[in-house]
Amino acid sequence: MKVDDGKPPAAPGERHRNVSRGHVDLAVTSVSKCDVDFVLLNLANAVKEHVCLVEKIPLGHLHHRLTTMSSSFKNTSITDVIDGIIENIPLPDWAIYVLAAAGAVLLLLVVCCVCACCCRRRRKKRRQKPTVKLQPQSQQINSEPVEAGAGGRNSGVAEQPRGKLLYSLEFDAALSELKVGVKEARNLKAMDLGGTSDPYVKVYLLPDKTVTCETKVMKSTLNATFNETFSFQISKAALVKSTAVLQVFDFDRFSKNDIIGELRLKLGQVDWTHIIEEWRDLQEPADMEEENLGEICFSLRYVPTSSKLTVVILEARNLKSTDLDGRSDPYVKVQLALDKRKWKKKKTSVKKNTLDPYYNEAFSFKVTMAQIQRVTLVISVWDHDPMTPNDPAGKIFLGCDAAGNQLRHWGDMLAYPRRPVAQWHSLLSEQQVNAALGLKKKIPLVNSLPFSLNKSEL
Repeated sequence: MKVDDGKPPAAPGERHRNVSRGHVDLAVTSVSKCDVDFVLLNLANAVKEHVCLVEKIPLGHLHHRLTTMSSSFKNTSITDVIDGIIENIPLPDWAIYVLAAAGAVLLLLVVCCVCACCCRRRRKKRRQKPTVKLQPQSQQINSEPVEAGAGGRNSGVAEQPRGKLLYSLEFDAALSELKVGVKEARNLKAMDLGGTSDPYVKVYLLPDKTVTCETKVMKSTLNATFNETFSFQISKAALVKSTAVLQVFDFDRFSKNDIIGELRLKLGQVDWTHIIEEWRDLQEPADMEEENLGEICFSLRYVPTSSKLTVVILEARNLKSTDLDGRSDPYVKVQLALDKRKWKKKKTSVKKNTLDPYYNEAFSFKVTMAQIQRVTLVISVWDHDPMTPNDPAGKIFLGCDAAGNQLRHWGDMLAYPRRPVAQWHSLLSEQQVNAALGLKKKIPLVNSLPFSLNKSEL
């Protein structure tokens, strides 16, 4: 059925084809069998014309068109691609960002766990390697007889030599005086990472260990020359029952001093008709050593211009347990003595149920330059008990009359004024410190003193 729109019919060619510059525009107004054939014919002609046009295009122009098309794809940024992906997700923007952040955190945790596992495996391998190497050596038992009283923790195991020590012994029966000389040390065992040590020698007598003497510290050496002599007041009867102990230590200001080796000399077996001077190999320290009372770390600072002495009690470790449950309630007492008489004292707070307390408490005392040479600082650790008297856990004293590490710490404070000097110290028994210090009860009245004191000294 045809619809008459009032216009004359157009020619078939004008009604179905309009080709201009390779563009085909087909406008179909009515469909019939003849028109369909005519349209197919026109399409075939248009395709032939396009093929001819492509064959006539030079290769240079074709390459230029292809590159422009590829550059248009390259200019598409990643952000545009991400925005397009986000637009297609049926979730609000905040939810998408939260999920992305959670995924990033989860990925980071997985990476950290993998790295931690790898580090643990490496550490286990490193720890296992030395045990495998030392295993055959531990089976090599030394067939030499072990001297009584000189047995160490591993006295039958072949180990690295600890070095040699040159000492001297002399006894004056008229004065009841024993002189122990520390001359030299050679080929000492290296205790520091740099392959050296900071050796010093501690000398005392057993069983009455009331006086302990120490040499100076020789820095960064394995062959030290000391040339120091120490005197001990002892009778002939007590001498034959005593043992002289010479221990060589590696000094470390901020940790426990490591022992390199020792000599134990039975004085009852010595021929005292002449002076003894000989070299001996250092032995491993004996297990029969006195009990460990722990260590304490504190700093000293003295300002001469303001006459201010500051003592900072930092911490203590490995304290002796005095309670039945294996714990203690330690506190530290800081005491000053002037001319061997008790003068001033302060104490820290009590730390409950611990053997490794941390304080970090500072105490200041007014001490003039004239007094600082006569002052003795006494640091003591006590176990607090509300029902019974407090128990002493360890003690130590510093000053110009001290020896060893204590004298060294006090000297460093005076040598570097206005600068805090911190150091660890091994606690001694209360009986040992009291015997060496000999403090009197308190400072007497001003009128009874043989010398005059200012009010600032009291």
